[in-house]
Amino acid sequence: MAFSVGRVTRREWLGLCAGLLATGSTFLPWTVLSADTATSDVRDAFGTLPHSDVVRTAWNSDLFSWGPPLLLVLAGVAVVLFGQVRKARISGLPQLWLVAGLATILLMVIGWTTLDWVFDSDQRAFLEAAGVTISAGVGRYAGMAFAVGSAVAAVVDIRAARVESRASRSRR
Repeated sequence: MAFSVGRVTRREWLGLCAGLLATGSTFLPWTVLSADTATSDVRDAFGTLPHSDVVRTAWNSDLFSWGPPLLLVLAGVAVVLFGQVRKARISGLPQLWLVAGLATILLMVIGWTTLDWVFDSDQRAFLEAAGVTISAGVGRYAGMAFAVGSAVAAVVDIRAARVESRASRSRR
């Protein structure tokens, strides 16, 4: 059976799009330093720093920032490429997609909770003493939303695969 773009389901396209959008979100701010409660000297110093020192993309952060979106896009590619192979769907491709989606969410949560570990302990102590906060940027929120969307689509695909399997058994 040859691959046909027309036979790719909307759910499978959604899985690929979620992975691609999550990967695209890695170029948005993932870690942001802010000095709202800091002295005016610290705020002035932020103005002189390069933008990449104050706002970091996932690529300038850690493995828990850029790794999960790449896992999600790999799962999306696998779902689109192998979703038409009946044996792959029956053997657990939708379940594999769900596991990849949940693993992505878990890795992103770990990345979120270890957000300040991008800086060593001396840097964290200095930033805290200066009144600088380390927070998540818009890219981290967008990446998490796409990961959750992919996991939801995987659950819907599992249910659809179950219905397909029952329908094929009843025809025999």
